Amino acid sequence: CHEKICREAARESKSMVVSVGYRLAPEHKYPAVYEDCLNATIHFMKNIELYGVDPANLIVCGDSAGGNLAAAVSQTLAGRSDLPKLRAQILIYPGLQALDFNLPSYQQNRGVPLLFRERAAFYMLQYLNGNASNLEEVLEGSHIPIDIKLNYRKWVSPD
Repeated sequence: CHEKICREAARESKSMVVSVGYRLAPEHKYPAVYEDCLNATIHFMKNIELYGVDPANLIVCGDSAGGNLAAAVSQTLAGRSDLPKLRAQILIYPGLQALDFNLPSYQQNRGVPLLFRERAAFYMLQYLNGNASNLEEVLEGSHIPIDIKLNYRKWVSPD
């Protein structure tokens, strides 16, 4: 389904779109998926002249779990001086945090299809360890010690 979207994006933007086919959870647990995306991106960047792409115009993009992966790859590559710099990252409804599934956005959209709150938490657990047996604890927020919640409240809070 994403191939059609990638082809349309390439055609409309008159650019090259490279889509990474990565291994999926739960069979392939973290960090396998991340490593697939990172390795594919690095390979492309190291061989960019073979593709006729301007190294000043590299953008990573992803939706949902792919948005998480695009953000992680961008952060990893940010300090690399041996590769071209990324121009931007485009994150489309990315899953960026697993600390609190009770934030206002999850509450306000808890019944909105495509990705219900419970489903988002379930898929996050599948991605991380292939096991969703502690789904209720994650939904309650009891999976994170209070000291960690306090350390991250600046970035992950209803405020």
